[in-house]
Amino acid sequence: MNKKIVDILMVVVGNIFIAFGVSAFILPYNILSGGLAGIGIALYPFIHVEPTLFVNFFTIVLFILGVVFLGKGFALKTMISSIVYPVALILFKGKFQIEVDPLLAALYGGLLSGIGAGIAMRTGASTGGINVVTMILHKYTSLSLATLVLILDAIAVGLGLFSMGIEAVLIGFIAVWAGSQAVDKVLMMGLQDAKAVQIISPQYQAISDAIHEKMVRGTTLLHAEGGYSHDERKVVLTVVSKNQYRELTRLVNEIDPNAFIVMSDTNEVKGLGFSYEFKV
Repeated sequence: MNKKIVDILMVVVGNIFIAFGVSAFILPYNILSGGLAGIGIALYPFIHVEPTLFVNFFTIVLFILGVVFLGKGFALKTMISSIVYPVALILFKGKFQIEVDPLLAALYGGLLSGIGAGIAMRTGASTGGINVVTMILHKYTSLSLATLVLILDAIAVGLGLFSMGIEAVLIGFIAVWAGSQAVDKVLMMGLQDAKAVQIISPQYQAISDAIHEKMVRGTTLLHAEGGYSHDERKVVLTVVSKNQYRELTRLVNEIDPNAFIVMSDTNEVKGLGFSYEFKV
């Protein structure tokens, strides 16, 4: 199937997920979830505008602002979200009568919204709404997108402190946390999750050879100098799968129990043995 068609379908499906999470859990239980839905819920006691109407109205307004400040490229990537999400909210309104504890509603609503946002964002598209504000501020300030999202979500949830109390705010932060975790997991899905390991040992060559022969992994020898002693030494750099990490440490300890090992997580690895396999 054509990639553009797949991307469009992913954006549509992602926004349906978001709309379902908001309609089934966020709005019925007045969860201060961040974003336009959270702001609409927090302001309802003051302005008496239905949250669904608030979300739909400002989704369109912010889309127009995005076109003005961010250009046509933004419009093409965000137009689908700005159409599908409001329409889905209207279609889903009142259709779901799911009775759960408010804490679970916050968790489910946050997870569904986060999954939907992650699906849409995997295509490079924006989900519209409050994300438009973060993109505009990012363009004209030195703040990162992640920082701006956190600030705006905190403001959205914090508004509820004056209208709904501290308990609602705390429940709202659960929804925000669940959503951010879901977005991160969906965006990272399918990437090679591995461990990058650096090994410092006088037995570097034996360790390197053992990794080649017993684990069938490549190594790189880095030249290093001790910060205190200024002695020259070699560092063995290798990347292994999560399942192989324990095997690697056992192998190194057998050769040199005093070896210095530094491990760091990697989100993506491309190359022989990871993104493509050995061919014999």
